[in-house]
Amino acid sequence: MARSINRHTLLCMSLSGRPGNFGTRFQNFLYEALDLDYVYKAFTTKDLPAAIGGMRALGIRGCAISMPFKEACIPLVDRIDDSAGAIASINTIVNTDGTLHAYNTDYMAVRRLIEQHALTTDMRLVLRGSGGMAKAVACAFRDAGFRHGYIVARNQVTGSTLAAVSGFTWIADSHGLDADLLINVTPIGMEGPEKDQLAFEHDAVQRARAVFDVVALPSETPLITLARSLRKPVITGAEVIVLQAVEQFVLYTGVRPDQALIDRAAAHALAG
Repeated sequence: MARSINRHTLLCMSLSGRPGNFGTRFQNFLYEALDLDYVYKAFTTKDLPAAIGGMRALGIRGCAISMPFKEACIPLVDRIDDSAGAIASINTIVNTDGTLHAYNTDYMAVRRLIEQHALTTDMRLVLRGSGGMAKAVACAFRDAGFRHGYIVARNQVTGSTLAAVSGFTWIADSHGLDADLLINVTPIGMEGPEKDQLAFEHDAVQRARAVFDVVALPSETPLITLARSLRKPVITGAEVIVLQAVEQFVLYTGVRPDQALIDRAAAHALAG
């Protein structure tokens, strides 16, 4: 029997400059599979304070926050979890009786992936990117104990700022750099004008011990494809997007699905 939305149904939502379908498909799949009286809907807004105020006033249970709102939301919430405070950026808000508590499940996901893939702190990393997600990734590695590496960014202001925050060194170009771990946190390889491009040179991938590409759609980017062909261990953007979405689901509902159900929800969401 199909679930029926009623006056007790709890609403969760997302706010993004460019709303996508992954979160909506992932969360609603799990709500239905676990017979939870929730529904999830993606939104955008031109009035962020009003949107967050509406979340508080209407009792909306949870909200995923995407670019460009991750930092602008900070003064609009009541409490900030360590996961968000560590990087001054939030991607999740949970509403409990009108109190808004903010988290960053991107940061939480990367910390977990570092452990799952047994990445060691002696590895020298090169991270390309300096936006909000790059901050979550760089600070997750910083807090996991990584001390040696570079932030590669053409924008000197954002690149040097992220390098200072994370304890790494800013450079404008990675040409000729050797690294044990290559990390792409840019749109290179994503669907769009840069989908066929490599985020790092072939020789750099060949010399690396592991490759991490945060691009999730598609997760098999040219960088990941090359690394696999060279038999390098890889971490994909699909792993990140699924792990962070699972943590959001747990924060909203208090329920942690088993791995088999997570895998089904991920397959459903990534296919949409």
